Amino acid sequence: MISIEETQDLLDEIAESLPPEFYNDLNGGILLLPEEKQSPYSVDGDLWILGEYQRGGMMGRLIKIYYGSFARMFPNAPKERIAAQLRETLLHEFTHHLESLAGERGLEVWDEEQLARYFERKNR
Repeated sequence: MISIEETQDLLDEIAESLPPEFYNDLNGGILLLPEEKQSPYSVDGDLWILGEYQRGGMMGRLIKIYYGSFARMFPNAPKERIAAQLRETLLHEFTHHLESLAGERGLEVWDEEQLARYFERKNR
């Protein structure tokens, strides 16, 4: 896995390539956190949270990216693979942000469907 510093550089590049409108009301910004975060829904310790969108609270609206979860899930991945997954994760969290601002929840529904599929696979 690339270092947290290299990951931060990649994340900054990706973030800078996005339209400024994405950042409306994202007052807490984008944080790259060193820890890993396991999903509370993980059945076999195999479900990790790569990123989260947070709205409300003391820090306001922000996006968290978990470096430790990336390291856990992609320990030997080349830099290009990490960059692609970072981009996908960041865009996913921005979609939550933009939908939240618009009063929509389509991606939340999709996430719930993906979780249901995960449980179906685990219960076979």
